[in-house]
Parts: sequence; C-alpha cells; structure tokens
Amino acid sequence: MATRDRLDLTLRLVQGAERATIAELARRLGVSEMTVRRDLDALQEAGLVRRVRGGAVATRELREEAGYTARLGWQPAVKDRLGAATAALVQPGETVLLDAGTTTVHVAQHLADRAPLTVAVLSLQAATALADVPGVRLLVLGGESRPGERSLVGPLALRALAGFSFDIFVMSIGGISADGWSEFALEDAAVKQAALPRAGRIVVVADATKLGVRAFAHVAPLDVVDGLVTDVGARDPDLGATATATLTALTDAGVDLTYA
Repeated sequence: MATRDRLDLTLRLVQGAERATIAELARRLGVSEMTVRRDLDALQEAGLVRRVRGGAVATRELREEAGYTARLGWQPAVKDRLGAATAALVQPGETVLLDAGTTTVHVAQHLADRAPLTVAVLSLQAATALADVPGVRLLVLGGESRPGERSLVGPLALRALAGFSFDIFVMSIGGISADGWSEFALEDAAVKQAALPRAGRIVVVADATKLGVRAFAHVAPLDVVDGLVTDVGARDPDLGATATATLTALTDAGVDLTYA
C-alpha cells in the first residue's frame, strides 16, 4: 500500500473509532507497529490526530473532516476508479447535481465522456474541473464557500437548490453506517438534505473506509439512496465487523452496490 493511501486509511480508522490503538491499526493495515507510530506522528504533525498512550484519538479538526487540501493527494488511484465508475452511471443528456469532495472531482473529470450534460456543482473544485469542457453546460450554484473545503453551503445554496430538479444527484458522504448516511459538518449535511428530494436518482460515491463510520450530522436513512459506488476494499474481511454489517444493511435497504 502506498504511503499516502496508508495515511488516508489510518486517518479514517482513527476517525471511525475516535480512539484507535497502535496494535489494532497495525493489524488492520497489515504493517508493523513501528510503521503505525511513524504514520501517526505524521498525522499529528498535520494536526489531524492527537497521539495518546498506545494509540491516537481524533482531533476536533478530524471530527469535522480533514480539509480538502490535506485529502487531495490521498488514494488518487482509488478515487479515479470511483470517479470513472460513477460517471458511467450518468446517461448523456441528463441533468446532474454534483456534490463537493475530493472524490467527486474525479467524477467531474470523467463526466466529459458522458456529454452532452448539464451539470450543477456544489464545490469550487468541481467547477474548475468542468469549466470549458465541450458538451457540458456548467451551472455553479450560489452559496458560501466553506473554509478548508470550498464546498458551497448556507442559505444561498439552499435557496438555489429549491429552484431546480435533477435527473441524478451524485453525493459524497463522510460516514455510512446502519443508522444511515452522515456528515461531519452541519452545513454540508443541510445542503445534502436539501438536494436529496430534488433528484430522480441518488448515487453516493465513497471509498470503503467510510463504511461503519457514523459522523456527527445525520443526513438521511440508507433507503433514500439508489446506489453506492465504492472500492473493492469494501469486500476485505479485515475492514471489520462494523463495515461488514453496514454492507448488509445497505443491501437490506435496497441500495445497489457497485465496486470499482
């Protein structure tokens, strides 16, 4: 596993548990405890975790989600596969609402292959990725740019969403558990909640480390979503019992699972 991918997974494991031991992280990651210690030191230096005796705990910043810039270079190959698989679910001629997040930027990059499309975006990064793409009519919805994430949130974004209907909403998410879809920031959760009834189909794109994670703000129950695109790591039994239980709950809720 590449160092950046291992750091990303370590971060998510600490995030999901709020406190993770070095021994448990080493077992889950298949690396030595010394490697885990070095990784935790790097994450602490970045302000994303706090070292405690025998392990690490989530910092305030981590609970509210690590910033876009910190996550941008992590798991690029996985995110690109997820982006391509998600874009393939979009049909030419459809109207698309694209959520904020590092993975949805990869979706945006692959949407050019599905043109002609009308795409409304909820992030400045997605807007940049789609600007001047032939065959894509780009709509940048109003809103306040959330510091660190550059997602468009607040009353302006909520009012803008109320004026549109979409064929498909491609939603990113912070946590997936049997309790439902959840986010780390109230502002992002509110935008997702406003967007859900505005689309005919809902597809969530999220890597496997989100499985079993229950974030701060509940967005919706599992059955409001039509499909989840995740990576093949979701099938790894070492991901844990909570993640496995979440996959079962998704299937029971009628959510179609796509593995990229």
